[in-house]
Amino acid sequence: MNLYEKIVSGDEKIALVGLGYVGMPIAVAFAKKVKVIGFDLNSEKIEKYKQGIDPTQEVGDEAIAKTLVEFTNDPGKLKEAKFHIVAVPTPINLDKTPDLHPVESASRLLGKNLVKGSVVVYESTVYPGVTEDICIPILEEESGLKCGRDFKVGYSPERINPGDKMHRLENIKKIVSGMDADSLEIIAKVYELVIEAGVHRAGSIKVAEAAKVVENSQRDINIAFINELAMAFDKMGIDTNEVIEAMNTKWNALGFRPGLVGGHCIGVDPYYFIYEAEKLGYHSRLISSGRQINDDMPGFVGDNIIKYLVLANKQVRQAKVVFFGVTFKENCPDVRNSKVIEIVKHLEQYKITPVLVDERADPVEVERSYGYKLSDVKDAYDADCIVIAVAHDEYRKMGLEKWDEFYRKCDNKEKVLIDIKSILDKKQTEAKGYRYWRL
Repeated sequence: MNLYEKIVSGDEKIALVGLGYVGMPIAVAFAKKVKVIGFDLNSEKIEKYKQGIDPTQEVGDEAIAKTLVEFTNDPGKLKEAKFHIVAVPTPINLDKTPDLHPVESASRLLGKNLVKGSVVVYESTVYPGVTEDICIPILEEESGLKCGRDFKVGYSPERINPGDKMHRLENIKKIVSGMDADSLEIIAKVYELVIEAGVHRAGSIKVAEAAKVVENSQRDINIAFINELAMAFDKMGIDTNEVIEAMNTKWNALGFRPGLVGGHCIGVDPYYFIYEAEKLGYHSRLISSGRQINDDMPGFVGDNIIKYLVLANKQVRQAKVVFFGVTFKENCPDVRNSKVIEIVKHLEQYKITPVLVDERADPVEVERSYGYKLSDVKDAYDADCIVIAVAHDEYRKMGLEKWDEFYRKCDNKEKVLIDIKSILDKKQTEAKGYRYWRL
């Protein structure tokens, strides 16, 4: 039997290295079919999984409680598996260059516990060449084994969309690649166990690596275009969303809307492409410009908050500004690369210390990552300015009357309402006299 057949029969196991927003759903999905080891160095996270708690909210507590994944923070357990999936984060440094430390560390740890006959598949987002030029040498050095002879390597970019209950792991087509025909076939068949939408066999590992970076760069550029329009239309006194609604009546409109581009994919992946292209002597103009536009949006929003406080005759330094939502996107607890935090930092230049409310976000993670404390909703009252920063479902359900309860007693023209995600009815809000601005 080959490795795929041994996995299906239960004679061999799959191991997930990294149990975050990507790795944990993969582990849970595979555990419905085969034996799975879920490994993460974070003992606190492992303990939560063992207790049936899903801190990512991706599959839910019930699914975690029922799963047969063998959760562990013991690296030695990796020796029991022969099919390894590495799903650790790949962030960027302060200078916007790729931070490969997590994937390099995972490769070292896995290399120390790699056995002959194994297949290693990387899911972490990287620029083309990282898997073969950086990860394979580390695996060989740490294991004493030879790639191609003793173990095989492939790459399959993650496509999970955190907080999205419609587009899930199982129904998103999976790109797979391998270092040769044999490894590609095994990797494809293993993923086909759980990917109902099927797999796309890429021609090489570099093609698969590039596809991941490019698909997020494409989205980043499209959002940047709309964001640039939003900044220009703001000066023209034109409502961007009304323009988009009109434009979307044409069949080939793409439907993008302005917004804050944070998180661990769209706001990061383009920098991986830019970095590798510049190493080879090509300066990316379009992708770099798109990144700059999107990185400028928190300052643009922050300036409008100040502008509308002034228009409402508020003393800016004494104004109570309340942010509802700090996660990078709606309906998920992920605060990585949150652009809301950058708006907060922008306001600090004006000696404003906003109140931050978000019941979906982990207060410990927010404070550990950014140094800010989350407040209880009871601390949100008597506000001068409300910023609806994230379109969580619970915020979308709140009507104008509910939002009004959070303001201090004053005329509506003195109440500043910043609706970044455009979840309220503009005409109704302005008709009632609020100082309303939306992105």
